Amino acid sequence: MNELKIINKNGLLFIDSREVARVTEIRHSDLLRKITKYETVLLNAKLRSVDYFKKSKYSDDSGKENRCYLLTKKGCDMVANKMTGDKGIIFTAKYIDRFYKMEQLLLEKQTKLWQNTREESKVNRLMETDGIKQLVEYAKERGSKNADKYYIIFSKLANKAVGLDSEQRDNATAKQLNNLILIENIINNVIKDGIANAISYKKIYQDCKNRINSFLNVAYLEAV
Repeated sequence: MNELKIINKNGLLFIDSREVARVTEIRHSDLLRKITKYETVLLNAKLRSVDYFKKSKYSDDSGKENRCYLLTKKGCDMVANKMTGDKGIIFTAKYIDRFYKMEQLLLEKQTKLWQNTREESKVNRLMETDGIKQLVEYAKERGSKNADKYYIIFSKLANKAVGLDSEQRDNATAKQLNNLILIENIINNVIKDGIANAISYKKIYQDCKNRINSFLNVAYLEAV
């Protein structure tokens, strides 16, 4: 099972009911029925159901709006407590771990170290983007039809190296941000050297991958 994804809404942490269903291998429709029942019981007891479950919506591939819930840590506790067997144990371990890590990250983001590192990573990212822009133009001049994809391709390459999904940089730890700076510097330098030496744009990309893999083998980057 993959890691649970945490949603951060103005410092409040939630897990989408679809994520809970995926990890626990329960049909989402069945989970919705259970949560609706829990919600009704809480409301009848004059307890705040929003402390546990928050109504939400999502659009499917056809554009149709469907309902879901956002679960707080308390909500996850309630769902987990109703489960039996290994699935309940595994879900409990996963959501406790994810909430703990995100809570620690929120504390870290308040420190000067994180804030300064984030600003440094933004500056470094702009430098890397300039390098990729040069590669895009370089590749197009040499007949590439898909050169514009390099922006996404290199971002995924760097993010994967430090254990981040796309668009997660604001939720990266200071260590991950420092690792990103190192990786992006490698990418930028390989691109510049490749263009200066008139190397094939395809080989430049492959050289970036090889250099990053070699670096990862030497310097263990712990994605935490």
